[in-house]
Amino acid sequence: MVNVIDYVPGTTLLHRLNPVTKLAIAVAIILATFLSETFPLLLGLLALTLLLGVYARVLPRLTALLKLLVPLALIMLLLQTAIMRTGDSVVLWMTTDGLDTGGKACLRLLGVALPLILMLTVTKLNDLANACVEKLHIPYRYAFTFTTALRFVPVFSQEMNAIMEAQTARGVEYDTKNPFKKMQLMLPLCVPLLVSSVGKTDATALAAEQRGFYLRNRESSYKRYPFAARDIAVFVLCVALIAAGVVF
Repeated sequence: MVNVIDYVPGTTLLHRLNPVTKLAIAVAIILATFLSETFPLLLGLLALTLLLGVYARVLPRLTALLKLLVPLALIMLLLQTAIMRTGDSVVLWMTTDGLDTGGKACLRLLGVALPLILMLTVTKLNDLANACVEKLHIPYRYAFTFTTALRFVPVFSQEMNAIMEAQTARGVEYDTKNPFKKMQLMLPLCVPLLVSSVGKTDATALAAEQRGFYLRNRESSYKRYPFAARDIAVFVLCVALIAAGVVF
């Protein structure tokens, strides 16, 4: 089963950038999204992320994430309009201030999630961990923990699907449209998933210890990640994005 954070091979410039540079792109877009207070820049940052996804040929992954985030964004919009009652009335209980605040909150939600997924789809997790250790001087145990957690996301998703298929074969109907009933059916699945995850975590920890995990340092990696001219140019663009978020 394909996961939205799985690496997508490619030869584009985005793929060939240093992993730290790709991380800087995601961080710059996220910071600019948080700092910006205008709709044009928020929409522009979201459009930039989608255009990068088109260029790197990972747009289907971003689209799959959008299908999950858009309903959450709409719920956030409704909550913001219900809480924020100042400003001129527009329709029903919604006011101009509520729509303004809710709209920006929705765009920020999308603008924070999509760059991270874009960065992960064009970067191998091993390269990301090793580059962060080499260039950012992050302790290897922290980089390993982060990338391992990301690797377990599709594994746990597959485990959940397998458990749901087994329960469906026993007559449990998960295709109900009632969200409360569906949540009630999903809660019992957390117990076998937790048991399975603990077993996998213990096996991973044992395997890492047997391979000398605690002896690894910055010099242990055989691959190096030097910065090229294109990385420096991208860093300049990242600073420009953050500055635009501050100004606009």
